[in-house]
Amino acid sequence: MSILELKNVSKSFDGVKAVDGVSIGFEKRKITALIGPNGAGKTTVFNLISGFMHPDKGEIYYRNKNIVGLQPWDIARMGIGRIFQDVRVFDRMTVLDNVLTAFKNQSGEIAFVSVIAPWRVKREENIHKARALELLDFVELRDKAMDYAENLSYGQQKLLSIARLLAADADLFLLDEPTAGVNPQMVGKLLEVIRKLAGEEKTVIAIEHNMNIVIEIADWVYFMDEGQVISFGLASDVLEDPEVKRAYIGL
Repeated sequence: MSILELKNVSKSFDGVKAVDGVSIGFEKRKITALIGPNGAGKTTVFNLISGFMHPDKGEIYYRNKNIVGLQPWDIARMGIGRIFQDVRVFDRMTVLDNVLTAFKNQSGEIAFVSVIAPWRVKREENIHKARALELLDFVELRDKAMDYAENLSYGQQKLLSIARLLAADADLFLLDEPTAGVNPQMVGKLLEVIRKLAGEEKTVIAIEHNMNIVIEIADWVYFMDEGQVISFGLASDVLEDPEVKRAYIGL
């Protein structure tokens, strides 16, 4: 069953169709890869899903609700989390505090509650701290909890970003080239965490250019070229598709 579905979605820029009548679905608790050459429309699809852009036509359904027209923060609150290629963490905050900032509806953010019910704020903070440490365990960063985020490696910052999305109750993860620029020794740990997300009943959609990684982790693959989906299926089948070889590999 699809948790996210695009129906005849199109988006143009100055008359050029970046996304052209795309209709695709993403199954719950699966890892789906979006692949294709640069300029194929993959990142535009992510921008449309997350509300940073609105389609010229078409509908996007998340949990059977049309999210077209909603603002990015509203879509994030619904459970769609995104990690960009350029990792966005709070450099001068500790790893633990980075995760703590992601919890929603914190009583301590409301001055009135802080004054009249400080015990409530303290209790909630303790609960959140315990949960944040659990999430750092999940992404294998607990030993870095008190380090500044700026001192983490690039790959570790990506893991921290995943922990932050988990703290924000994301159910669907949009990962834009998650392994790009990551130390090879760190890639394995990152892929392990991505697999664990699916094991925790999360849904993962990843833009990825490394076909070895696609083959290793993707349950399903969509290949895009010139704004359209031209092939889909298991990674091994898609990569053997003559159209894919022509468009992507040049054969």
